[in-house]
Amino acid sequence: MRLTAQRPARGKHRKITTSQTTGRVALVAVAASAVSSAGIGGATAATLQAQDQAPASSEVAAVDVELAATDTALPLDATQAAPQILAIPEYKPVANLEEQLDKAVEYAAERTEAAAAEAAAATEAERLANASSVVKPAEGTFTSGFGMRWGSLHAGLDIANAVGTPILAAMGGTVIDSGPASGFGQWIRIQHDDGSIAVYGHMETLDVSVGEQVTAGQKIAGMGNRGFSTGSHLHFELYPTGSGAVDPAPWFAQHGITF
Repeated sequence: MRLTAQRPARGKHRKITTSQTTGRVALVAVAASAVSSAGIGGATAATLQAQDQAPASSEVAAVDVELAATDTALPLDATQAAPQILAIPEYKPVANLEEQLDKAVEYAAERTEAAAAEAAAATEAERLANASSVVKPAEGTFTSGFGMRWGSLHAGLDIANAVGTPILAAMGGTVIDSGPASGFGQWIRIQHDDGSIAVYGHMETLDVSVGEQVTAGQKIAGMGNRGFSTGSHLHFELYPTGSGAVDPAPWFAQHGITF
């Protein structure tokens, strides 16, 4: 009697024994360990070795390789691990640097000149203001005015005070005389910017010299008793046009100064 072998039905997978399954799992674990330590090359070698030691169907082999490839952490790309290098442009001097420095120096010089001009203008304005202002020439007692006295013209006014009392320039101007003078002992003459001349007489000390510029209120001398004098005082005369004395009292009064 002939026995007929039964073929497995199509579509059914070959039954895998428990021993075969256990071996393949072990081989996959070995392959994964090899990949993690040696990279893709080690994983491939381990997989091939596993196939040689335990032959299996193509389906099982494919599963083994896929698992090994999926579970393995690939190394970082070398370019990603390297430190980042910033591109810094090359330093170059400023164009036309020497020309710019020359312009800066020129500008500074111009500003210095302008500042000096402004200061000079302010000084001149102050000088003109002082020159046009009038101050009382000395503090003291008014003892004599302009007019005839003892048979002759007393051409000025007298202010008495102690020797050394400050005598001030009544107006700003230029000193044209400073020193000994007949009858006055010592005198000072100042020509103002408007052309008028003031005379100061009988001083004990002189504080200014010929050619010096003075301002209104500046101390020019110390009161004294020199020359034809009966006591320490200032004798003051005014010549509006440079010659011909006039009474100084009204002139002072016009500028708010009384004696």
